[in-house]
Amino acid sequence: MRCELPGAERCKGSWEGTGWRGERMNIQLLVWSADTIRQIRVAAGNLTGTGGLLIGNGSVTPKLVRYVISDHPYDDVGFDCGSHSGDAWLMPDRLEDFDRFDLPGRTVRPVWITIDIPGDAKPGTYTGKITILHAGTRDTLSLRLEVLDQVLPPPGDWQFRLDLWQNPWVVAEHYGVIPWSEEHLLLLKKHLRPYAEAGGTYITTYAVYSPWADNSYTLEGTMIEWSRNGDGSWDFDFSVFDTYVRLCNEVGIDRAITVYTPVPWGHRFRYLDRNTGEYVYETWDPGTTEFEKNWTAFMDRLKQHLDSLGWFGKTYLGINENPLDITLSAIQTIRRHSPLWKITYAGNWHPELSELVNDYSPIISAGVSKQELEQRSSRGSTSTYYVCCHPPKPNNFVFSPPAEGRFLGWYAAAMGFDGFLRWAYDAWPGDPDRDARHTLWPAGDCYLVYPGGNSSIRFEKLREGIADFEKIRILREKAAGSGDGKVRTLEAEL
Repeated sequence: MRCELPGAERCKGSWEGTGWRGERMNIQLLVWSADTIRQIRVAAGNLTGTGGLLIGNGSVTPKLVRYVISDHPYDDVGFDCGSHSGDAWLMPDRLEDFDRFDLPGRTVRPVWITIDIPGDAKPGTYTGKITILHAGTRDTLSLRLEVLDQVLPPPGDWQFRLDLWQNPWVVAEHYGVIPWSEEHLLLLKKHLRPYAEAGGTYITTYAVYSPWADNSYTLEGTMIEWSRNGDGSWDFDFSVFDTYVRLCNEVGIDRAITVYTPVPWGHRFRYLDRNTGEYVYETWDPGTTEFEKNWTAFMDRLKQHLDSLGWFGKTYLGINENPLDITLSAIQTIRRHSPLWKITYAGNWHPELSELVNDYSPIISAGVSKQELEQRSSRGSTSTYYVCCHPPKPNNFVFSPPAEGRFLGWYAAAMGFDGFLRWAYDAWPGDPDRDARHTLWPAGDCYLVYPGGNSSIRFEKLREGIADFEKIRILREKAAGSGDGKVRTLEAEL
């Protein structure tokens, strides 16, 4: 914490670690002083070893850890989705680039160091230094890194299915630019880079306006504009949808598209009435004639559009946290239109849905068995899981112990899930850089990254767990092809 002096037994002037080629290593460096110190700078040198081993200092990146306001103290568990504290605590979380910083007396400032081991680095032992410069003096911390002869593929080749829901409009509103302008698209590229570098799988798109009960600080707009003509026929404008999907593809997010949603909150749909020039809101309940007719007309055009771009095979129609009967009605309409549609569902576990949806993401507390997950996998279906404002742990609120973020990847590997889903990547509150509190949910529940494409301790620990999932997958594949009984025993223990 900001004014908490770490115990002497926990402090070292050196760091040692072991990693694979292609892996990212994270280190936290703490600077503290009884007196105020100005213009502290942190410099990283090359990592070198015998025989010409070299990892350039461009692969070693210091980031300043900034504090944000939380509504709960560190590691708090005494809350639920509807409870809120009127108090405030400072939590270290936001990571940002820096040239130098000042340290007020009797405070602590963490510095986050990442070492991105190149995929083509030679195995061996590397050593180097981190230098802290201030007021004509310098302190050094020694680094020792053992690089193993194993390769972690680049994130775009990871098999972990990461689904962090995005709201592109929040970036436009935060910076005061016109949505989908050139300025907005440039900001989005930087904003989405952490997601891509963590192996982000799903592109979040919206076929209806404000699908989630208008409970975000910035509403999710629609990427597909619906217009009704005087004769009752429909026109659909896919231009924003196409722009966002192509932008995500450019930054490396290109494996899946989710279209939300046949079942928006309150079953409310908005369209432009061409006769009046005004937007109209109507309720189309799944199972009704209106829903069947209108959603079928939309799916006709959507499928045709996706087929023309070669995107249909990786597109899912997304349904989220709805009653079973409503969900089943929507699925029946989709399947009547075409059995080729892929459907993803996030919500409670219903055995009745398991054979109907291609991708299922139950909440972590749903109690899904490994056998049920194996059955889904044998059918070619994928299964992720999610956390939200529940449970208190494991989670990735700003006050959650960072290790919980890493545990989420381990849990997926242990239970047989294919990945992890969370709302949201970026549903920022009013002042996300300073205040992580939300009027409805625990601090940090709604976002994992900050404006400017800045990552967080929470996000980096989540990424660590995903990398661990990939390492476990690779080792299991190697073990499966081994005839060594000891190797098989170790794999079973893992």
